[in-house]
Amino acid sequence: MTSLGLWVARRTDGVGDVDIAVGYARAQAPTAYGLVFVFVVETVGVSFMLAAYPVAHLIMLLLDLYTVFLVLGLHAAAVTRPHVVGPGGLRVRRSAGLDLWIPLERIASARYDLRFPDANKSEDGVLDVAIASQTSITVELAQPVTTVSLLGKCTEVHTVRCHADEPRAAVAAIKKVLPIKS
Repeated sequence: MTSLGLWVARRTDGVGDVDIAVGYARAQAPTAYGLVFVFVVETVGVSFMLAAYPVAHLIMLLLDLYTVFLVLGLHAAAVTRPHVVGPGGLRVRRSAGLDLWIPLERIASARYDLRFPDANKSEDGVLDVAIASQTSITVELAQPVTTVSLLGKCTEVHTVRCHADEPRAAVAAIKKVLPIKS
């Protein structure tokens, strides 16, 4: 819900003055707004149906409003927590659930690579950070980094695939900050 406040204030989390924010929320926006519309219609419909039962009406109204704000908050988290390219490294994020820091010296290459990964199959050492069931950037690492899941499971990855609204510009920004390798 903190993200709603950041979104209303048009601020981002964790993006410094010299950093480049790489958005990824545009692909999921239609789904989020569609869900909000359906939940608002459902809230109005249930309010009419339960008008004769004030206690049930109040309980359902609170639950329905919470659901609307929850969906807006999830989308706001994606908008206000973009990937970040900076002089210190690459920060790959997915809303408030994933925040992976990759130091620049560990990045071997970055390229535009549109994929639609299968959520049921995962490759060893590959982290797919799909948004709207797609990734558009592949970052190959010279040395693995460790990612920690929400449940605390640690996994070493040597390839990170993520989505960006403007993937070619994001890859160019990553390549611009990479140290020159001779």
